[in-house]
Parts: sequence; structure tokens; C-alpha cells
Amino acid sequence: MSPPVAVIAPLLVVLGTAILTALAHRSLRVQRALSVLGGVAYLGAVAYLFARVKAEGTLVYQLSDWRAPYGITIVADDLSVFMLAFGSFVGVAALAFAVAYVDEVGQRVSFHPLYHFMLVGVTGSFLTGDIFNLFVWFEVMLMSSYVLVVFYSGPEHTRAALQYVVLNLVGSALMLVAIGGLYATTGTLNMADMARRLADPAAFGITTLAPVLGLSVVLFVVFALKAGIVPFHWWVPAAYRAAPAPVSAALAGVVKKVGIYAIIRLYFTVFAPADLGELALPGLSGSGPLAYFGPVLLVMAIASILLGGVAAVNRDRIDDLLAYSSVGQVGFIVLPLALAAFGIVAGVDAPAPYGDVAGVSGLAVLGVTAALVYSLNHGLAKSALFLASGAIHDATGTSRLDRLGGLAERAPVLSGGFFVAAIGLVGIPPLVGFFGKFLVFDAAVVAGSELALGGALAGAILTITYVTRAWNRGFWGTPTEVVDATHTNRTQVAVVVVLALAVVGVGVAFDPVLEAAIEGATAALDTQGYVDAVNPDTTSSATSGGGHA
Repeated sequence: MSPPVAVIAPLLVVLGTAILTALAHRSLRVQRALSVLGGVAYLGAVAYLFARVKAEGTLVYQLSDWRAPYGITIVADDLSVFMLAFGSFVGVAALAFAVAYVDEVGQRVSFHPLYHFMLVGVTGSFLTGDIFNLFVWFEVMLMSSYVLVVFYSGPEHTRAALQYVVLNLVGSALMLVAIGGLYATTGTLNMADMARRLADPAAFGITTLAPVLGLSVVLFVVFALKAGIVPFHWWVPAAYRAAPAPVSAALAGVVKKVGIYAIIRLYFTVFAPADLGELALPGLSGSGPLAYFGPVLLVMAIASILLGGVAAVNRDRIDDLLAYSSVGQVGFIVLPLALAAFGIVAGVDAPAPYGDVAGVSGLAVLGVTAALVYSLNHGLAKSALFLASGAIHDATGTSRLDRLGGLAERAPVLSGGFFVAAIGLVGIPPLVGFFGKFLVFDAAVVAGSELALGGALAGAILTITYVTRAWNRGFWGTPTEVVDATHTNRTQVAVVVVLALAVVGVGVAFDPVLEAAIEGATAALDTQGYVDAVNPDTTSSATSGGGHA
């Protein structure tokens, strides 16, 4: 398999699986087999692509005879394969859980093709090299998730799905308008080409970058909505409660990360080189849009951490608790991104290994690295928790904490998986959550931001509070009547345990993970490297994101 084919292999595998499972709807056994085998093949294709990128650097595939910036470009670099690697693992784990969780009628009719089409959208979003196709893959992902959220078709599910659909349709319309405006302003949709044009607008006849700033604000609102960041988080609790457990796990662990990826890719790779000139903030001449977005990201991150954490403390159902917790935890991902933006604008350095990347602010590398590691931790731990909640509900008929109790005695393996994932969310060493939290705090200390440090500390305390409350009420004590009659599904428990073991394993073997995250952060900040990889024949004035320090 040649390197260019390796770039599109994950996309082809998951797309083929979606089509085959749709055609095989008459036989549930065949459909399940195709779905699971396709998931395994998808993991293999992602692993192969990951290995090739690590060995050879950024790989580019052009879907037409036209060379970039024309035609459709697929790009796999250290950032995209990092996100794709854990996203595919979580997605396939949730799929395996769904085989034992979703009823037979639901699986036969629509679940498997819809789920795989959702993964198609996720994969395409991580690998696309142009902003219009980012919109296209977003829509493929969201259209599938619309149906999956309303899968059970009850009044609560329909209401949640309607809210989810309306908000995301509005977001998609805004995204399309912003993309059209960027094309009208810069004359291109290719991300690499847009970056080099923004770095040297005069060379391409661009007289002002004022529209770029305004349009980037519109795009930011869209990505914040899709990532569920406060104040664009309204849809998260209702959608996560309404969706089947494996879908909630995929939404929290994978789909939400697409919005985070889009923020990193566009604002740190594409928009960072733009010199806003007269629009630059006082004392920050030569600064790009990140000078504006950094403070906004910081406020939104802290608001997400506090609002999500406080709301989770008072929940009486495990799935409610996890839904609000997801709002708080995404704040821990966004917080270091705000600090990374500050690092680029103010030129703040950081100790090695973050400060030894030529031309890039050390704090920027540290901040994006922290966001990537925390995204990985959240993807593994929160997905395990949503699946554990689904397994508990499937076994007991309830997820209400006041009706549960004694689960640790009656279902020790499932309870152990929940416990490990929960303390991974808290950040207990040597789990990967500890390193994620540590990097977030480290970025706050290096940035000298007492506000960020205080917000992260408050969020950590809130996480301990709601995790402890859930464990004490639902798992400790004498088994209640519903718990005493519990019979768990072995497949469901096995998937939860696998994800919990991944939380442990990634933490124990953290060095290569940290190295991959640093490489991903460097790729996000190295605009010139991205431009040269996509179109090596083009000389450009684009610099790394840290070049404005």
C-alpha cells in the first residue's frame, strides 16, 4: 500500500462498511458481522496510517488530477492522526458495546449504517485539507447523529433531537456563510493555500483582512456549538440523555473532539499567520486573530468548567451527571488552548521539551499538547463511563442514584471499570488523566495566569465531588432490591473494562503518548510545514503559529 493510498484507507474502509451494512439489513447476523469486521479493519487502517505518518511525515492525497490548491486534498499529519487514532478506538469500542446493547430491530433497520456514516464524517473531518469539505464531512457526521439521538423515538428523545437538530442546522448555515465569505476574501478554500495568502495578503491582491476576523468569529461560534462549550452547550445534556449509551459515548468521546480539532487546525494553523494590521490590539502589532480569541477562549473555558461541574454535583441520575460533566470537562480541553493563544501573541517560552521547537512559542506547544492529551483522556474515560451507565441501566432498569447502591458487591467487574474511568477523569496517577490535568496546570503556571490556575483548581475539586458522590450513592453500601437482581451482559462489561484498561495503559506508558502529542501540537503550529507538505512547489510567506511571538 503506497503512502497516498494509506491516507484515504480509513475513509474507504469505514465508508464501505457503512454501505455494506445498509445492504445487509435483511440478515442481522450478516449485518453485525460486517459491522464488527469493518470496525476492526477501520482500526487497522488507522493504525497503518498512524505508523506511516510517524515514519515519513505528513502524507497528502489528491482526489483529482488537479494539484493543490485545486481539487480535493486529503492530508494526514501528526495532529490529524493523533485525533483519529483515539477517536477510532473509542468509536469501535462503542460499536462493539452497541451490538450487545441495541435491540435487534434497531440494529437491523438503521443503527449500523448510521453509526458507520457518523464515523465517515468524523474521519473525513480529521483528514480533509480544505475548509469546504470540512463543512461537508461535518454534515455527514451530524446527519447520522441526528437520527441516532432520536433513536428510541419517545417524547423526551424527540424533544432533545429537535433541539439538537435545530441548533446544529443553524450552526451549519452559519458555517457555510462564513466559508463563502472566506473564499470571497482570500480566493481559495484549501487550508494550506489560505494560510499562505493570509500571511502575505498583498502578494495575492487582498487589500484588507477585516472580513477574515469577522468571518473567523462566525466559524468560532459554530465550532464552539459543536464542541458544546459554554455558552453554546444547551443541547449537550438533553442529547446525551436521549441517545442510546453507545451513541452518547461516541458523541462525547469522538464527535465533540471534531469541534476541538477544527478550532486547533483553523485558528492555530490557518489563521495564525494573518497580520491584522490596523485591527490589531494596542501593543500587539503584527498579531493575528488569536489575540482576540485567546481571552474569549479563557472565559468560555472557565465558565464551562464551573457551570458543568456545579450542575453535575446535583444530578440524581448517572447519565445526567455524565452529561453535565462533559460540559465541564471540555473546559479543561479549551483552557490550555487559550493559554497557547496567549503564548503565541506574547511570545512566552516554556521549558524543554516544549521550548525547543524552532520558531514556535514554548507555551503554545505546551498548551496545544495539554489539550490533545486531555482530549485523549476524556475520550477514553468519559466513553467508558457512558457505556458503564448504559450497562447499569440495561441490568437494573434504572440509572437513578437513589435506587442504586451496592453495585460494587453485586457487579464488581463493571463497578471496577466505572471506578477506574472515574478516577481517570479526576486525574489520579498513574492514569492518563493525571498527566492531562498536570499539563493543564503546567500551562497555567508557565503562562502566569492566576485566573486559569484558579479555574482549573475549582474544576478539579468539583470533579472529585461529583465522582465521589456518584460512587458512594450508587456503588457502596448494601445492594438495593433492583441491584440485588442484577445480571450484567458480559460483552457490555468487557467493553467497559477494555476502555478502563486503556486509561491505565496509556498512563503507564505515557512517554510515547506525550511524544505523539507534542508532535501533533508542533504540526498544528507549524504553518509553513503544513503549506510545504500540501503544495511543495509553492514558495510562501507563511510562518509557524509561533512566528508572531
